[in-house]
Order: sequence, then structure tokens, then C-alpha cells
Amino acid sequence: MKRRQLFGTLALLLGPAQIVRGATILAVRVWPAEEYTRVTIESDAALAEKHFLAENPYRLVIDIDGLELSPALRELVGKVRSDDPFIQGVRVGQNQPRVVRLVIDLKQPTAPQLFTLAPVAAYQHRMVFDLYPVRERDPLLVLIQEKEQAERQAAEAMRDALGEFIGKLDKPLSTPPPAPPASASTPRPPAVASGKVDRLIVVALDPGHGGEDPGAIGPTGLREKDVVLAIALQLREKLHERPGMRVMLTRDADFFVPLQERVRKARRVQADLFVSIHADAFFKPEARGASVFALSERGASSSAARWMADRENAADMVGGINVKNRHADVMRTLLDMSTAAQIKDSLKLGGEVLGQIGRVGRLHKREVEQAGFAVLKAPDIPSILVETAFISNPDEEAKLRSPAYQAQLVDALARGIGRYFARNPPLARTRTL
Repeated sequence: MKRRQLFGTLALLLGPAQIVRGATILAVRVWPAEEYTRVTIESDAALAEKHFLAENPYRLVIDIDGLELSPALRELVGKVRSDDPFIQGVRVGQNQPRVVRLVIDLKQPTAPQLFTLAPVAAYQHRMVFDLYPVRERDPLLVLIQEKEQAERQAAEAMRDALGEFIGKLDKPLSTPPPAPPASASTPRPPAVASGKVDRLIVVALDPGHGGEDPGAIGPTGLREKDVVLAIALQLREKLHERPGMRVMLTRDADFFVPLQERVRKARRVQADLFVSIHADAFFKPEARGASVFALSERGASSSAARWMADRENAADMVGGINVKNRHADVMRTLLDMSTAAQIKDSLKLGGEVLGQIGRVGRLHKREVEQAGFAVLKAPDIPSILVETAFISNPDEEAKLRSPAYQAQLVDALARGIGRYFARNPPLARTRTL
């Protein structure tokens, strides 16, 4: 009798939603980025939700059915970073029996997308909340503004250096300086760059995977998504040293970007070329060497190329794509418009890059391979996919982890891109600085 009374007392204290078991929360994850913030709730059973937006203050209210309040779900509160562009905080509570309410306090008005994902790869059922800004930024305008800011900073640095040099010349000396040796040259003020670039060259760099999609994982745990982002960030800085050249990254942090969105981003900035950077795995750990791929209209150039394309094209399923995304139908049409001219230019670009990579490491194949990579299907942009190394090979994983090797790889990629533009100057367009 006492045991039944005790059980009844616990039921009153904890509430029925914590006694009657619902779905079990396996993990909660938050992926903040300037473009959008993703919140993921992973569970062992499918969940259903209802949501609405509220104002004063802005907040997203989500009621999740079939769920009991648990410590795992409460972890979501502590996973929100203070620098998250969209989320101010999260509150979790038991709204009704077997219904948990999440209140996401927002820093700005958002256009949320909520959807569910079936089990795939290492994940079970996922409920996803993507928080997008109401108004999308103009990416080309951002690039131009960044370039103008960099030029202003360079001009200020030049003025400071010139002023310091003149100040040294004007400084009185108690004794005349000794005459320079005959072989020494007279100091000169810092050179001022001459000439004006009237055509902004835009390079789209695409670090593969990201966010929910880690990509391939090496024997000691190095993740593809991390190493390719590090390489892309360094390559952006290297290319920015070239006059009139700016780089658009499809992602500049650890968040997921669908394949079709990567293509759309490159087209929105009218990119002059597109380079997707990867470090894939192979089913044979002894596979090694870098590869460069272009698109193929007639099937893959080898069975390995076909296997790798299939693997990369599956990234959307792992990363978690919203099939109801408003751009899906438009992009599906664009991906079927690739032309022979685009592929021809892509092969030229791939040849230049492959030649330079071959100087710093081993090549898997000495010619540009071709396969049906979805991310290469921009109809009007020369596009290549670079497999920097096989992260599944222990020796190559160690190289990819090395900052020195990453720097060599970045130099090679920059040289290859530079050689391509030297031999194939970009055509004049209405876009100017």
C-alpha cells in the first residue's frame, strides 16, 4: 500500500509526461552562422510539431508531440552561443502531457523552416529548425564592400609607411651618415601600386560538407569538413593578395549547405570559376594521392570517379536538406543546363590546378577525371572538384593535419587558379568595381 502511495506522489510531482515514456532524445545540436542557424533534435522515433511566430519580443514557439521533458532536451538551453546571430536564448517546458514546448527567443525577425529527416548514415530521426533572415544579403555587394574596405586599409598603411620614411629623412643628424658602399642602393620610399582594375574577378570556393555532415573521417578522427574549411580560408587570403580578385566562400564556418545552394551562391555572385575542396575516403585504405574532377555529360571516366561522385552527391541526405525549399525546383532545372563549353573550360582549369598540386604531393590520377558531381553543374561557370588527398589513408591524414602541408597545398591551388586566368582572361561584363 505504501509503495502505491509513493508512486502516486511521484506522479503528481513529476507529471504524467515524465512517467509515460515518449520518444527518447539522443542529441541536440546548434549550428550558428551568419547565413542561418540550424537547431537539430535527434530522437529514436519520429516526432511531430506545431509552431508559430510571435512578436514583442520576437520568438519562435514550437510544440513537439510525443515527447517527455528530459535532461538531454534541457541541454539545448546551454548550447546557444552568445554570438549566435539569430538566437537570444531557448526555454524548454512541459506544455501539456506528452507535449514539450520550446520557445526560441530571437535577436531579429526570421523566416524559419521546420522539417523532419528519416534515419540516414549515423543519424536516427531528426527534427530540424532552420532560422533564416527575413531579407537575404546581396553577396556580390558584400564582396565589393569588402574589397573597398581592404583597399582603404592598404592605402592607410601605405600613407603611414610613407610618412614614417619621410620622417626619417627629415630627422636632423649630429654627424653626417657614412657614405654607402658602392654596391649599396639608395633607399626608396615604398612603392605605390599603379594601374586600376576595372573588372572584379570572383572565385567561388566551396569547402565540402559541414554542420550535420562531417564528410569522411580519418583513422585518427580528422574530419573532412574541418580540414577543407581550413584550406579554403587560407586560400581565400592567398587569392585576395591578387589585384582585383575576390573570393566567395559557400561556407565560412561549420554549417551545412545543400549542394544546389552551393551552385546558387556561385551564380548569385556571377563567379568566374568554382572550386569545390574535399578530402574523401575510399573503401581501400591504401588509396592515396590528389585528384581533380570536372563534370561529365557522358558518364564517369572511371569506376572510382563514379563511386566518388555518388558518395559526394549523397551529402544532402546526411546534411539534411529541406525538400520543400523554395529554390529546389529552379535549381533542379539549372542543374540540367550544363553545356559543353562549361565542361571544356572546366577541364582547362582542372589541368592547371592538377599540374600545380602534382608539384607538392602525389597524384592519384595524372589527368583530370570526369563524373556527374551535382555541385559542378553550374551551367555558366567553369567548375572543378579537388580531392586534396584520401583522408582514409593514415599517411595522407597526417599530411592533411599538418599546417605546413596545408600551406603548400594552398600555394599550389592559388598558382593553378592564377595560371588559368593568365591563359584565359575573364570576359568583359557589366559588373565593375
